[in-house]
Amino acid sequence: MVGGGVIQQILRRKLHSQSVATPVMSWFASKKAHVDAGSSGVRAFTLLGAGVTGLLSFSTVASADEAEHGLACPDYPWPHDGILSSYDHASIRRGHQVYQQVCASCHSMSLISYRDLVGVAYTEEEAKAMAAEIEVVDGPNDEGEMFTRPGKLSDRLPQPYANESAARFANGGAYPPDLSLITKARHNGQNYVFALLTGYRDPPAGISIREGLHYNPYFPGGAIAMPKMLNDEAVEYEDGVPATEAQMGKDVVSFLSWAAEPEMEERKLMGFKWIFLLSLALLQAAYYRRLKWSVLKSRKLVLDVVN
Repeated sequence: MVGGGVIQQILRRKLHSQSVATPVMSWFASKKAHVDAGSSGVRAFTLLGAGVTGLLSFSTVASADEAEHGLACPDYPWPHDGILSSYDHASIRRGHQVYQQVCASCHSMSLISYRDLVGVAYTEEEAKAMAAEIEVVDGPNDEGEMFTRPGKLSDRLPQPYANESAARFANGGAYPPDLSLITKARHNGQNYVFALLTGYRDPPAGISIREGLHYNPYFPGGAIAMPKMLNDEAVEYEDGVPATEAQMGKDVVSFLSWAAEPEMEERKLMGFKWIFLLSLALLQAAYYRRLKWSVLKSRKLVLDVVN
């Protein structure tokens, strides 16, 4: 009986301690839940603020990049960009006509000779007749003096200005770049040149353009000294193709692409020939390997442990 009473007292004390501890633990649990909920709210607010800040900074960087480098150019499906595609030579001829009648008054192409056009856009007779229309300063002659002569196939396309100073003076301080390698000298060259030529528009509200400049979102800074040069029916094509702004832009970019990379067709053809020959060599090597190793791989070894 004494042992039973002791056991009952111990059980009462344990139950009492549990009943006292339960409210305390529940208070701590509720307090922790409130703290966790508050910290979760703070964490969510912090993440939201970081996201908004990142978005604003990204838009600011994008705007600054657009102002510095110009609007991103669309990607156009140029017919000569394929692995086995070649230039549209009719388009190159029309592009040369656009260059002669529109671009050559300001821009030079100092790396292109008349003989380079033979077999690409003109016959030899047409190129000779075209070269004979210009006068080239040559010499000295037997008397030590310079003289002028009609152009010939080995001459380069004429330059509109004698030097850079004359070019800047005639264009209000701006220097028209040489177009021989322009599609290689600019990022996303072909698309950039086409977008630049056809991208002139009125400046948006709040944008003021200095006098003598023109708004073009594809040009770095948005203000370019060159006015809009391509207008519908600005030239009359020899083959009767309608000379729209987009057509002239496409043709002159095709001509400039050829001028920057005249060996492209030969390079692609040579690459295709090499790939074909290497494929034949690979097949021959595979057959030779199978022929030589088939005997060794199919042989059967028998181990005679008795003898």
